[in-house]
Amino acid sequence: MDKAINRLHVLLIYIFLHSSTLDLNAKMSLKYLPSVTPSAIALGTVFTHASSLVLSSPVFGEAFATAKKSDTPEEFLKSKEATSALGLWSSSLVGSAAKTYAVAALLQTTGVLTNKGAAYLGGLLFTVTTLPGIAINIVQEKRPWDYVAAKAVSELVGTVGLALTLNWWGTRPSLTK
Repeated sequence: MDKAINRLHVLLIYIFLHSSTLDLNAKMSLKYLPSVTPSAIALGTVFTHASSLVLSSPVFGEAFATAKKSDTPEEFLKSKEATSALGLWSSSLVGSAAKTYAVAALLQTTGVLTNKGAAYLGGLLFTVTTLPGIAINIVQEKRPWDYVAAKAVSELVGTVGLALTLNWWGTRPSLTK
């Protein structure tokens, strides 16, 4: 019986190592990612970045006040407000570009061509990504209602508005060259 189990193990290991689905020398392929026009990514990045910075305006307000008080630009750049604002701005910009590509790829992959379909897709994204956080903010963290409402509106614009904007602009690259 032990010989049969050992042979079975050897057979399974042989199949695993020599199967056509497992290629240890394979390189990652990007052919499964849909191509999106660069102009759509640029427009969506600006749109998403602007809508996300609405909630971040207090951070930039403090940085602007510090810049007005400082004597030289070098003194301002060394302040913690400038560092905080720069970190928030750059991470928001990168996140906006990634979010834009993801929404544009979903629009293409699902074949959405109408504004109604784009609004539905944006609403689904809002429901999946934001509603759990809103529930946590209300129930567990007991945040003020005005904060929760501002965050919800900002995220609604950032998902539904982005999907509608990208659908209006067009995300598919031209097929004719």
